[in-house]
Amino acid sequence: MRDHVITLIQSRRARIGVIGLGYAGLPLALRFAEEGFSVSGFDIDRVKVTAINAGRSPVHGIADSRVAASGMVAYATMEAAAACDALIICVPTPIGPHKEPDLTAVRETVAALAPYLRAGQALALESTTYPGTTTDYLLPALSAAGLTPGQDAFLLYSPEREDPGNPDGTVGRMPKLIAGETEACLAVGMALYGPVAGGLVPVSSLAAAELTKLYENVFRAVNIGLVNELKRLCHALDLDVHEIIDAAATKPFGFMPFRPGPGLGGHCIPVDPYYLAWKAKEVGARTDFIELAGRVNDAMPDYVIARLRDALDQRGRTLTGARILLLGLAYKPEVPDTRESPAVEIFRLLSERGAELSYHDPFVPSFPATRRLHGNAPDLESQALTPDILAAQDAVLVVTPHKAVDYAMVVRHARLVIDTRGVFRRPIPATLQGDTKGDFGSGPAWAYEHVIQA
Repeated sequence: MRDHVITLIQSRRARIGVIGLGYAGLPLALRFAEEGFSVSGFDIDRVKVTAINAGRSPVHGIADSRVAASGMVAYATMEAAAACDALIICVPTPIGPHKEPDLTAVRETVAALAPYLRAGQALALESTTYPGTTTDYLLPALSAAGLTPGQDAFLLYSPEREDPGNPDGTVGRMPKLIAGETEACLAVGMALYGPVAGGLVPVSSLAAAELTKLYENVFRAVNIGLVNELKRLCHALDLDVHEIIDAAATKPFGFMPFRPGPGLGGHCIPVDPYYLAWKAKEVGARTDFIELAGRVNDAMPDYVIARLRDALDQRGRTLTGARILLLGLAYKPEVPDTRESPAVEIFRLLSERGAELSYHDPFVPSFPATRRLHGNAPDLESQALTPDILAAQDAVLVVTPHKAVDYAMVVRHARLVIDTRGVFRRPIPATLQGDTKGDFGSGPAWAYEHVIQA
């Protein structure tokens, strides 16, 4: 059976099914289509399915032309999965209200696939999750269908490594982890992913691949926690954290620079430390350092608001009734995604304190009130950024540093700027006239008296 499936894949006669057509699943499905495979996509979002079948991309950064040229067909139900020779699950794995793993999407996807599992299929999970998930959730479904991994079915884990907004951070250019339940499973997985990945990195077990993916993201979260703590210390010492980082980065070995900010955002980095901590508790281990970094990062929105409150106090204003404009709601520059964005938490906290809020984000045109705003707050739309709007604010908070923002205009017309990203650390030369895509100049001092580092 293994050799038959590998032959199907190598001859491009295997039909690929990708479940979850978001930032990870859609690029993967398109890569398979571009390599000559027949691809079926599955998603519970009927609007997304309709768009894909009409040749339109529902994912920012993926051109409509790629979707239209792919020939893939999308479905909102699973019946067509029975015809697929490989089924790849790319669904969200968020955290619950108590920061516990929420595998609802994985569980429901596996249950929906169960009637259509058959001999000769490869079943893969790409979602980031704790060690043991693939064997706990996918293996029982194969067993219930009378299938045995390595004999008549092939169980895989190969986590996504997409970096939204980065043209080099996509599956075709990225080395890809791959693990199988058995050696035969791994052989099928190597054949399956080889044509679409920027290299393969086989590891010894499903759990090893799951933990590797968590470690990649926890590494970043912990180091951001360290530099966020350093930023707070630098404030107490009246030092510039960015000067410290830049100076340390001149060491050619043993140091990797990370930048502070208003907290963690996105679908993985703020979430994955809690997946790892949860699994550690389950097996009686401790992750004190990881959990401490999580608390530091979670506290950053409160720190930003404290800096804003103090700056307003010095100007005879309070948060209640203050007119505050947030620059950026997305969790990172150049993307429209607000999942776990610290800007959303800052918005919520300021709203609770009675501030009059608005925002500008060229990638997030509207902000539904349901996104963690309290009370009966209305939906909001991104404000145009003009001198008059800036001058009317009591404070402008730089939260997400999109390149399209005219920071020269911001610094000229805003009365108070709270800079959480170091955008205004160096002076903006007058010759730039609002073009802030380059370096702002040189000099270690914070550049403007009405700009507060936070």
